[in-house]
Amino acid sequence: MGQNLQTSSRLRPVDLARGHGLSTQAVRNYEEAGILPAAARTPHGYRTYTSLHARALRAFLALVPGYGHRTATSIMRAVNEGRVDEAFQLIDESHVQLLEDRRTLQAVESALRDLAPRAAPESGAVSGGDRAAVSGADPAAVPAPGGTFIGPLAEALGIRPATLRKWERAGLVRPRRDPRTGYRVYDEADVRDARLAHQLRRGGYLLEHIAPLITQVRAAGGLEPLEAALSDWHDRLSARGRAMLTGAAELEAYLRECD
Repeated sequence: MGQNLQTSSRLRPVDLARGHGLSTQAVRNYEEAGILPAAARTPHGYRTYTSLHARALRAFLALVPGYGHRTATSIMRAVNEGRVDEAFQLIDESHVQLLEDRRTLQAVESALRDLAPRAAPESGAVSGGDRAAVSGADPAAVPAPGGTFIGPLAEALGIRPATLRKWERAGLVRPRRDPRTGYRVYDEADVRDARLAHQLRRGGYLLEHIAPLITQVRAAGGLEPLEAALSDWHDRLSARGRAMLTGAAELEAYLRECD
């Protein structure tokens, strides 16, 4: 990108800083980082800026809310160094990430809709892998009220007990052990987490992506409190999308002035 600096209205660093609510040191830092084009110098070595620098600063500050400080810096540096296509690629990648975040939110919302209250699986059945090696354990032992064994839960979800054990290792479910038999016992919260994990796995999500969502459900104390968090998540994605539009508009204005 050619440096066609306009000199009809020279700006001191303090002028540029005050016009954007920044310190003069911040302006100098932005120039050194490549966010602003290189400033001209007076015979005495003082920096002088122009309307082009002001436009570049507006573009950068508008990009930050939508793209983040690091990406906004990379975009501006690429533009100022003449690598405009690279700047466009960074913008495209950010939009792809926003789309993925939206899809994740939609998957979670869909999974929560599918988690309408249902009767808990019947307790009592025990998979071979959960038979305790405890002498004298009662094969017909049943869990405490509100709990279920791995066999009935796996059957209710249409999966294998081995899958539930894999989810346990990944932290998606946290069944306790019956002190009498050593069998895994899934309480209501465990059943909820297993059903949520099942819905997200059906949507193609990896275990490492599901685990943080399950953690959020637990931290919220269940699904109902999580609805507020999902609403806030939706609002933040919408705000980010709009901020991207604003940033792109300011960047386009800067590109036109550079041309």
